[in-house]
Amino acid sequence: MDAFLQSHLLWLTLTLAVYAGASWIFSRLHLGLLHPLLVSTAVMIGLLKLTGVSYATYAESTDMISFMLGPAVVSLGYVLYEQIDHIRRNVTSILVSTFAGSVVGVVSVIAILRITGADSAVIASIAPKSVTTPIAIQLSEQSGGIASLTSMAVVICGIFGAIAAPYVFRIFRISSPVAKGLAFGSSAHGVGTAAAVKMGAVEGAISGLAIGVMGVMTALALPLVAVVMRYLEL
Repeated sequence: MDAFLQSHLLWLTLTLAVYAGASWIFSRLHLGLLHPLLVSTAVMIGLLKLTGVSYATYAESTDMISFMLGPAVVSLGYVLYEQIDHIRRNVTSILVSTFAGSVVGVVSVIAILRITGADSAVIASIAPKSVTTPIAIQLSEQSGGIASLTSMAVVICGIFGAIAAPYVFRIFRISSPVAKGLAFGSSAHGVGTAAAVKMGAVEGAISGLAIGVMGVMTALALPLVAVVMRYLEL
């Protein structure tokens, strides 16, 4: 029985099956709290706790899924190529919006965490929450943050952004595909881009582009904002 529970094929199959089931439920009910990533994460955590299988074993079993994230991101390049005209017409909007998003994202997190009394390691870990995981972890570690906490913050930010964005668009009557794509990519990175692709080709392409630009902007803004806030003693 122990050998069966340690099987890599078992956990890979379970992960795919649980996610497929969660996606089916979400497609029928369309409830934000039943987002496939949120539901499947909760279910897999429960299964690991129930069976006593370590996360290290699970991570090794699902390494193929992690590997496929690379080709999935690269594939966005073709979508970008198809929407190159939209990108050229909106270069200024893209750069200004992502820079503003990176500054607001970093400043708001640092300010809130300092007000609530969080220590410097926690602040460094959560500050880069709005960029994709590999970049966020690098920025976090360079500032003395905790990689695992950063990963959790990025995932939570992505899920929340993907869930909340459609409601925000409706409330504020945002109809521009470019604006929607920038919002998704700048605040909810990969998870948001997956939601943007479902909305349309332009939204998906702009969101994918915003992920990369946001990473660069945040890498530039994070140390600058930290220095300014330290100088102002905020």
